[in-house]
Amino acid sequence: MLYLVPFWIAFLVGILVGWAWKPKWAELLTQKLSSVVSKSLELSLPSSSSMSPMFCLKNFGSSSCLNSLNLQPEAWVIDNGEQGNTLSVSPSEYDNSSTSRSVVNEGCSSAITEEDLKHLCQLVEMRDGGPTWMHMMDRSTPNMSYQAWRRDPKTGPPQYRSRTVFENATARIVRDFFWDDEFRPKWDDMLAYSATMEECSTTGTMVVQWIRKFPFFCSDREYIIGRRIWEVDGSYYCVTKGVTCASVPRRNKPRRVDLYYSSWYIRAVESRRGNGQLTACEVLLFHHEDMGIPWEIAKLGVRQGMWGTVKKIEPGLCAYQKERESLASLSQSAYMAQVNTKISMEYLISLESNEDLSRSDVDSTSENPLAQNISRALIYGGLIVLACSLDHGALSKTFIFDMGRKLTDRGNRPS
Repeated sequence: MLYLVPFWIAFLVGILVGWAWKPKWAELLTQKLSSVVSKSLELSLPSSSSMSPMFCLKNFGSSSCLNSLNLQPEAWVIDNGEQGNTLSVSPSEYDNSSTSRSVVNEGCSSAITEEDLKHLCQLVEMRDGGPTWMHMMDRSTPNMSYQAWRRDPKTGPPQYRSRTVFENATARIVRDFFWDDEFRPKWDDMLAYSATMEECSTTGTMVVQWIRKFPFFCSDREYIIGRRIWEVDGSYYCVTKGVTCASVPRRNKPRRVDLYYSSWYIRAVESRRGNGQLTACEVLLFHHEDMGIPWEIAKLGVRQGMWGTVKKIEPGLCAYQKERESLASLSQSAYMAQVNTKISMEYLISLESNEDLSRSDVDSTSENPLAQNISRALIYGGLIVLACSLDHGALSKTFIFDMGRKLTDRGNRPS
């Protein structure tokens, strides 16, 4: 901590001095670059009677410029590998968080297999051989209770486990609620766009494309997610993970998240009101992903924003229940949530019979508060510098994140 404060003060002073002193050659270089870019835009973009590309370049970021660009009729076309079957995604659809759907492809049944089911079962039973779960949070509302844990494997990003209990909700409606991409933007404001790329009417397997909004210091992220549901005696094992899809080419922006796992186990449980009735629904969620940012920064963001995000689920579920009670027609994704692979408990036990893994414990104590304070000071300082430098291009994201990672490792190193 003695080295930390002077370092950030000197760092910020250096940035302020850099802003104050602006050499003439930098201004000339900016003007030349702007002229070259404007000429290329005039040659490549279609002309508009109301707004020219040169005007947009000079007023980039203004509402009039952005609105004029959004009115262009072009669309992003993605070929799904079959003749005559393409998915068109317009910029206006992306901006308005809308959902579109592509042509069905029956060849995705192998995206999620029984190996994924076995792994989820091991996570539910805490017999996957992983490290101890550290308790993070215990919150509740009148109709929902929430608990969360985290663990840090030797390799890979942090992993999260949560237990949510919804009062007055059935397992079937909660299953459909989490699967319904058309309804999700009403409670999940991070989902900017979703589309079904492939689906199998036999197994219920789906391959979907998500684009999620991230905070100001990160660009949006793209996910290609495979998902499938198994039903066991009225309970549901829902597997979703990142998969490859040849029909969606990789682009520079949004950045694709390849390592993604978010699966849950849903079942009916007794209400906490103690009436002896199975009128509540329990959801065990297991989640981890590599978003392309340092894991210490990701852990801080999850810790600070977790409860704010979870609180939106309960009113969203209530709104979904009312919509379903009104006999509204099912969306395609909600319909696919009802196409489950039914198996018996004996068959499920046989999947794990060949595995002899150690049990993962749950630690009742919370994370080290001193380590949290040190990490928070480091990351907040890094984000302040990042926010100050983004608009002016003084520093690159890579340098800041690498510096934050090195400082965090140094702060966590035993003395």
